[in-house]
Order: sequence, then structure tokens, then C-alpha cells
Amino acid sequence: MDTVSSGVGVLDKAASVLSALEAGPATLAGLVAATGLARPTAHRLAVALEHHRLVSRDIQGRFVLGPRLSELAVAAGEDRLLAAAGPVLANLRDVSGESAQLYRRQGEMRVCVAAAERLTGLRDTVPVGVALPMAAGSGAQVLLAWEEPDRLHRGLQGARFTATTLAGVRRRGWAQSVAEREMGVASVSAPVRGPNNRVIAAVSISGPVERLTRYPGKLHAEAVLEAAGRLSEAVQRTA
Repeated sequence: MDTVSSGVGVLDKAASVLSALEAGPATLAGLVAATGLARPTAHRLAVALEHHRLVSRDIQGRFVLGPRLSELAVAAGEDRLLAAAGPVLANLRDVSGESAQLYRRQGEMRVCVAAAERLTGLRDTVPVGVALPMAAGSGAQVLLAWEEPDRLHRGLQGARFTATTLAGVRRRGWAQSVAEREMGVASVSAPVRGPNNRVIAAVSISGPVERLTRYPGKLHAEAVLEAAGRLSEAVQRTA
């Protein structure tokens, strides 16, 4: 926790909660340990921040950074990726006929930071702000495949995909999964690259297996790669 005080105690404490969540999802006990705040204080602040969408919860009920932070970054003109994501994801949805998402890695989770939902029919809904495990799904494969070897090795522990899977992702430049994250759901993802060609996000489409088939990449890899390329260009052009 930063020991430099602004003179406004409640603001300093709220900032310490947000700083703790920058490292990834945290339970209430984790927040207490990271911030040094009393348990009732940490809980009260986290719930208040959740009310304002500065904090959210993942599928395991842990606290994570909320979608309002991304919205504020876009409004301030600081997050070019999210500023470009809306129209690119909408076009990807229209071209593929499936829901489209943009994920960023946050600690040991991946967070949906933007989405364009399929308008009708059966769909895979991933709300903005939801944190998903890095252990399954094509988005997780993409976010892990180009990591440094030691981090990649750690990420494979408990994962539903293998090192061979990730080697294939690096070779062809995109990932696919079938019933890996959730039964009946298939997906295709590709990397968004920032300065120095570093992978900073994964763009994905997802939907029911009966529509995407057991080989969703054959149907949609080209469209997902094009969307990832457009987002990469937007980030690199304004970096």
C-alpha cells in the first residue's frame, strides 16, 4: 500500500483497494492483506466501489477492477484500444453472425473489456467486466501463447489446453476451442498487438457448437484475424 497520504483518508483507502486489484482478482481476505485495512473497512469500500462500477466481481465472487474504469479511460482519450473496439467488434459480429468480445489479461484472469452481442437467437453472452479463468477457452490460449517461457509454463498448470496447443496457436496466428470453457460453446480468437508487437489483448467470437461446428476456425478465423489486425493498427498508429 502507498504510504503517501493525500490528506483525504477515505479516498486514500479507496485508492489502495483499486491498486490492490490491479494485480488481479482478490477475495476480501486478499484485499485486507494487500491494503492493511481492517476487514469491515475493506469490505465497505469494495462494496461502495462496486456500486459505482469501479469494482466488479468475477464468476467466483472475487473482487476485480470494474468496467467504469475502462469507460473513463476512453472518455479521457487514453485508451485507444477500447476507443476503436466498438465499431470493430460490431462489424465482426455482423460478418460472423456471432457474439464478439475483447479480452485483456489481468493477473491470472482474463477480463472482457468490450463486447458486441448477437442480436437474436442462441448466443454466448459474456458481459463487459466479467473475469474468466486463464485455464480454458481460445481467448486464454491467445493471451498465454506468446508469454515468456516461465510465465507460459505456470499458465499451463491446470489448463485445459497443452503446450502443443499453444505451439499451434503461435504457428497459425489464431486459436479455437470447443466446449473448453463451457459445455456447448465454441470460440475463435486472435491476438491484438501493441507497440513492439507485444500481445495486449485477444479478440474473439463465441457461440453454440452446433452453429460454429467442431472446427470453428475454418469458418471464422479469417474474420477474427481481420478484426485483430484492425485493432492492432489502431493501437500502433496512435501509440
